[in-house]
Amino acid sequence: MRELHQVQDDSPERSILARLILSNQQVEADPLEELHGLATTAGTEVMDELVQRRPSADHSTYLGKGKVEELRLMVERHDADLVIFDNDLSPAQTRNLEKAVGAKVLDRTELILDIFAAGARTYESRLAIELAQLEYSLPRLKRMWTHLSRQAMGVGMRGPGEKQLEVDRRLAQKRIHDLKQELSKVEQRRERQVKARKESPTVSLVGYTNAGKSTLMNALTEADVLAEDKLFATLDTRTRRWQLPGWGTVLLSDTVGFIRDLPHSLVASFKSTLEETRQAELLLHVADASSPTVFNQISAVYSVLKDLGIEEKDTLLILNKIDAIRDPATLNRVLDRYPNAITVSARSCKGLTLLTEAVGEALGREFLDLEIDVDAADGRLLAFLAAKGEVVSQTCDETTITVRVRMPTGAMGQVHRSALAIRPADGDSMSSEATEAVPVPDNPVSDSSTEVA
Repeated sequence: MRELHQVQDDSPERSILARLILSNQQVEADPLEELHGLATTAGTEVMDELVQRRPSADHSTYLGKGKVEELRLMVERHDADLVIFDNDLSPAQTRNLEKAVGAKVLDRTELILDIFAAGARTYESRLAIELAQLEYSLPRLKRMWTHLSRQAMGVGMRGPGEKQLEVDRRLAQKRIHDLKQELSKVEQRRERQVKARKESPTVSLVGYTNAGKSTLMNALTEADVLAEDKLFATLDTRTRRWQLPGWGTVLLSDTVGFIRDLPHSLVASFKSTLEETRQAELLLHVADASSPTVFNQISAVYSVLKDLGIEEKDTLLILNKIDAIRDPATLNRVLDRYPNAITVSARSCKGLTLLTEAVGEALGREFLDLEIDVDAADGRLLAFLAAKGEVVSQTCDETTITVRVRMPTGAMGQVHRSALAIRPADGDSMSSEATEAVPVPDNPVSDSSTEVA
């Protein structure tokens, strides 16, 4: 795949930014601000910008003919190397635009993939990026590779008359298959590692890219992880011990930042990297309260959480960077919509005491310390308790096993249906009011499930 960073000299590539806004789309105050940040992160020098509004995209060149000509003149005037679209283009549209404007054309997905490829450090993230790039590139091989007209034959190589393009596609498909198998092994290994951490509750930081998650992690744990004022500074999950006052040790994870229209292939490829988020007892959703597009950013994060199947996980919304807000009305506008949000400044450590108290309260609210009497023959319930809770001890007699366990409240449906008796861990009998207070899901998790609630 072509990379933005491979240029013939040390000077950055010169880029033109473009975006088509459909008539039914809501537009930010600066529709190309985020793309500008992405282009800068990728190492290009932004020379000019072009925005068009129309009811629908042109099926051939995405932009209208007049705007395509305007774009060509911009490329010529600035001697630009590439045009970057804040939209996703089809392979045909990309080919047609490149011919029309006389420069390389990238769409939003390809730009994000390039940034991820440049920033990936671990074996796991590099596998995920290569898979996402190949899946994106496969339908675009005709544009990207230059040896397509040659035909080749040879014993043990390929059949007579087969074009190089067909061989390239077959090789790419084979590599995709191999990467998926390798990533599946990595995912299983990561899942086992995360589930094996029974000694401490887990909390995961999620949020829009550059919202300040890594800075907040440093402030809470003194982890000294990389925290830069740029998009996608973090691509690999880092987990650190956090001494939570009044609670003890908590495992705090920092994850890759999300973004509007994050490619689905990228979310799928990073499934193993995001396993910490999937298994966490609590999510801290960090949002940049000073951003003019904070509402859109919060919505984009919830959209990605939905793609991961964890949008209903217990979450605290953290409004960060309040020290960067000059007008109090700006913060009040956000709090009016999210009155339960916690306001902090990770950089100045303002509001962190309130944050730690809220995390301790949330973790305590989500778990019950119980003694549960189980029929000795009920292997399903015993396996369920081990999978969904933290088993502290077990005692047994001829017919009954008493399990002392710390259980998420959301996993109590199966326990209520199958247990012989349920008591608080202090040994007192559980009152009927306390029993009724434990929520029973409408669709309880099946006995064989091992996914953390």
